Amino acid sequence: MNILNKFGFALSAILFSGAAFAQNPMITDQAMQAGNTSTEAVNTSWKPSLVKDGIIDKVPHVNKALDLTNIREIDAAWKRRVWRQIDIRQKQNQPFIYEGDEYTGGGAFIEILLDAVKKGKVQAYSALDDAFTTPLDMATFEKQIGGTEDSVLVEDPITGEQIWTKTHTEFNIQSVTKYQLKEDWIFDRNAGRMVVRIIGIAPLQDRLDDNGNFRGSLAMFWLYYPELRKLLANYEVYNPQNDLHRISWADYFDGRYFSSYVIRSSGNNPTGRKFSSDLRGLEEGQKAMDALIDRESDMWQK
Repeated sequence: MNILNKFGFALSAILFSGAAFAQNPMITDQAMQAGNTSTEAVNTSWKPSLVKDGIIDKVPHVNKALDLTNIREIDAAWKRRVWRQIDIRQKQNQPFIYEGDEYTGGGAFIEILLDAVKKGKVQAYSALDDAFTTPLDMATFEKQIGGTEDSVLVEDPITGEQIWTKTHTEFNIQSVTKYQLKEDWIFDRNAGRMVVRIIGIAPLQDRLDDNGNFRGSLAMFWLYYPELRKLLANYEVYNPQNDLHRISWADYFDGRYFSSYVIRSSGNNPTGRKFSSDLRGLEEGQKAMDALIDRESDMWQK
């Protein structure tokens, strides 16, 4: 077959495929619809657009998290465990408060976590400890996120009497203002560098007293991050600079694009003491981070 025959065969194939595409308008509709909805919705109140919402021909964003390399114990020269906290009210952590669109499952990050647990995609563990020792059953989990019930006095419009009426308040996703991470810092001889791996993540919910005053933040539950990471690859992170160029939540955590501060370290801490929540605690956390960076430099010198 000479070059002209090859060119003619390729041109015929292109024209045939184009004609087949034009004769089936459903392909266009399906492609357009698939471009608008690329992942499973996590918020029942969110509805995808039924038309092409925009001028860009979107395609489904199918992501998959690459498996992280295992570190052999013989290759681990040094290890330290660190607990850190992410305050989503900080400007750098804006993606956590984004309400969602077609690429985030139509919900905020906390809604992605809650949806994964409710549908049995990941296992939630009790917040009594961070060692993943006590799995949460679905009844306990549903009760925890089922909102609150209260009784208020309501005036009867007919009799004018004051009667007690039960009210139900749905779970407020805005009450989750922090996330806690549990991670390991390991110097890998094989890689010749310090490797950071997130082990667990826990959403922290603000608790208020009867007068609406802030009492503190409590962990709701713990999720085993290596299991959660595969799921997070399917949901994309809000980009405040560009609506088009986004990364998955798995890449977001792996790349450590969030802002956080250390609240506890296993270094020289046999009692497991947490740093205080004031300025002095922030200074202690920064010293713990500086010690990790200096340790990597020391390992190279050795």
